[in-house]
Amino acid sequence: MQNRLSIVIPTLNEVGVIGHLLESLQPLRQAGHEVILVDAGSCDGTVQIAKPLVDQLLSATPGRAGQMNAGAEAANGAILWFLHADTELPAGAGEAVVSGAAVGAIWGRFDVCLSGQQPLLRMVAFMMNLRSRWTGIATGDQAIFVRRNVFNDVGGFPDMPLMEDIVLSKQLKRVGKPLCLRMKLVTSSRRWEAQGTCRTIVLMWWLRLMFVLGVSPMQLARWYSSVR
Repeated sequence: MQNRLSIVIPTLNEVGVIGHLLESLQPLRQAGHEVILVDAGSCDGTVQIAKPLVDQLLSATPGRAGQMNAGAEAANGAILWFLHADTELPAGAGEAVVSGAAVGAIWGRFDVCLSGQQPLLRMVAFMMNLRSRWTGIATGDQAIFVRRNVFNDVGGFPDMPLMEDIVLSKQLKRVGKPLCLRMKLVTSSRRWEAQGTCRTIVLMWWLRLMFVLGVSPMQLARWYSSVR
């Protein structure tokens, strides 16, 4: 199939959300697209739920970048589409990716909204989308998609525990501009609500600033883990 999707989902103990996402992807499987789940040792039933709902079920060491690279290596489709387990897709999202690729897009991402009801979360999502549109940089929450040959040419996700999506975006920008789809997917606000919205905003911006200033991703990951 021309422009076949390989949908890659990294997981680690996502029993509460993975079933909903995989059920929503079944029409795409029936249309000939491929779903690959790469699990990092879940012990909560994630694998048992996923097994009948995916085309490939892989195991990898924990680390989102490595898991997604493992899924990409096993993929058979022409287009890689990376989804987080807590993503809720709007109707027609897969078709939008295929249509974009058909008219020449080599990579892209979606706009997002956050699942929570706090007004501040709507502002956070608005700023995420605006910043991404201005800079051409996408985050993993925005469901990055990319032609498999281009992904391979830039070396895939860098082997780093944090900011791997930012670095990949910068590499892809050198090849071409992203297709910024205005169709909004829903990403979970559980991290924001658990840690406090204002606190999470400050933390995310501080980590980005430190990354730009040259602090290593390993150190950033240690800081991030210590304040979660």
